[in-house]
Amino acid sequence: MQRKSGFTLLEILIAIVIISILSGTVGLSLYQYVRKAKVEAARAQIKTFQTAVQMYRAAHGQVPTQAQGLEALCTKPESSPGFENYPEEGYLESRNLPKDPWGNPYVYLAPGRKQEPCEIMSYGSDGEEGGIGEAVDLTSAAL
Repeated sequence: MQRKSGFTLLEILIAIVIISILSGTVGLSLYQYVRKAKVEAARAQIKTFQTAVQMYRAAHGQVPTQAQGLEALCTKPESSPGFENYPEEGYLESRNLPKDPWGNPYVYLAPGRKQEPCEIMSYGSDGEEGGIGEAVDLTSAAL
């Protein structure tokens, strides 16, 4: 009798199950880091907006109004006089106002809810006020 070398069907199935379990575990771990990265990206963007608002305030003596919103950081407001020294490139790197990492617009309040000159918020992954975890509200007042 000659013996043939190779793998049996059972050995191949066991190897596939082990690989599936390992890849599932790694995939779930990576997904957790992606969620955390989105929250950190939103925080970083809010800090960038805060810096731009401070530059705007230094140049014009006030923060953008509620009506002007964050768009005033990208393009010169048409409704207000005294903006002759508005920089051609605006106060942000882009002429388009970025959205938060979940694709929702940032919320701008002037004045802020705690009587600060302004407040910039992202409502998190659910896009609605309130929430926990990935859906937590991020605000410039808490940074």
